[in-house]
Amino acid sequence: MQLENIPNLKHLDANNFFLLAGPCAIEGEEMALRIAEKVVDITSKLNIPYVFKGSFKKANRSRIDSFTGIGNEKALKILRKVGETFEVPTVTDIHENEDAALAAEYVDILQIPAFLVRQTDLVVAAAKTGKTVNLKKGQFMSPEAMQHAVKKVNDSGNKNAMITDRGTMFGYQDMIVDFRGIPTMKQYGTTVLDVTHSLQQPNQSSGVTGGRPDMIETIARAGVVTGVDGLFMETHFDPANAKSDGANMLHLDHLEKLLSNLVAIRQTVNQL
Repeated sequence: MQLENIPNLKHLDANNFFLLAGPCAIEGEEMALRIAEKVVDITSKLNIPYVFKGSFKKANRSRIDSFTGIGNEKALKILRKVGETFEVPTVTDIHENEDAALAAEYVDILQIPAFLVRQTDLVVAAAKTGKTVNLKKGQFMSPEAMQHAVKKVNDSGNKNAMITDRGTMFGYQDMIVDFRGIPTMKQYGTTVLDVTHSLQQPNQSSGVTGGRPDMIETIARAGVVTGVDGLFMETHFDPANAKSDGANMLHLDHLEKLLSNLVAIRQTVNQL
């Protein structure tokens, strides 16, 4: 796919990685705008193409009492407001076939969750909206297997598919990133590394997913060195009290320093 096909994606001439970042879930308008404003300011200074990320609902929760959202239309309207306010593209994940057409009215990129990337009807429904489709690699799938998910999008008449690696299951309660997969998946399409989800520690006895946010910069640096096209990370100004995935999110206060370091590495890699 061509990044130029994503509306309002800026700084494409900077020869930089692009960034998908924001909260795990849309918890309300104020928090979404607050996070977006900060990330837009940072990425503008560093010439990083930026896409605001936020889930309008969370369907794959560990427990029935886990937070799932503030209401579909309410959250989607907030995503639209973020995009219009800051003139940036937006991405959200979908879980059911009917979500595709609904979310496509509000956002620029539809994301297929890793658990669902083999669901042909869901992938095709997203592709047929004409929106860019971000296919998250299943934790149980090889990098090579993602070519078939991309082909489903392409065969549905949509050439705008990208792949996001979010780690591979390592035992029952841990994730690893196999960096050999990045050049493999780049053969099939634009490739992104989901840094924060790759550091999840799922299936905890409490039913609440754990994480290793202390390793975010380590994984992100390795991804940039390996030549990944984009980075995905979830960030929040109060991760400890975030309603979803707080255990592996990056604190918003640490984002600028991290991205500055990563841009410096990218500039070095570009000279090799």
